[in-house]
Amino acid sequence: MMTREPLLLVYDGECPACRAYCQILTVQRTVGDLQLIDARESSEVMQEITSKGLDIDQGMVLKMGRQLYYGADAVHALALISSRSGVINRLNYQIFKSKNVSVLLYPILRAIRILLLKVLRKTKINNLNIKDNTKF
Repeated sequence: MMTREPLLLVYDGECPACRAYCQILTVQRTVGDLQLIDARESSEVMQEITSKGLDIDQGMVLKMGRQLYYGADAVHALALISSRSGVINRLNYQIFKSKNVSVLLYPILRAIRILLLKVLRKTKINNLNIKDNTKF
C-alpha cells in the first residue's frame, strides 16, 4: 500500500474568514488528508513558501506533493479536489472549478480579507521581510 503525502493548506490563522473557509473545506478521501498550517507559525512549508518568493499576505498556499499552488490557483485546485458533501463544499466547487472565475474572484476575496484584518487591527505576516510592511 502506497502512503500519500499530506496536503498542506497554509493560511492566515488570525483571519476569521480564512479560518472558517479552511475548517469547513473537506477534500475527497481518495486525494488525501488536508492539514491546515497557520502561516503565522514557523514551519518547514512556510520556509519553502518564503524561499520561492511567495507573499503569504497576498494569497494562501496549497502544497500537493512537491507542487505549490498560490492564491487563485490554490482555491481552484481546492475546488477540484474538494468533496461535494455539504452546501459549502458544493458551492465552493461550483464557483471555483473554473480557473477563469477563480482568477477573477480571488482579488475580491483578498481585498475583503485585507479590509477585515485592517478593522481587526491585525498585522501582516510579512514572510518576505519587506521593510515597513507590517500594516494592512
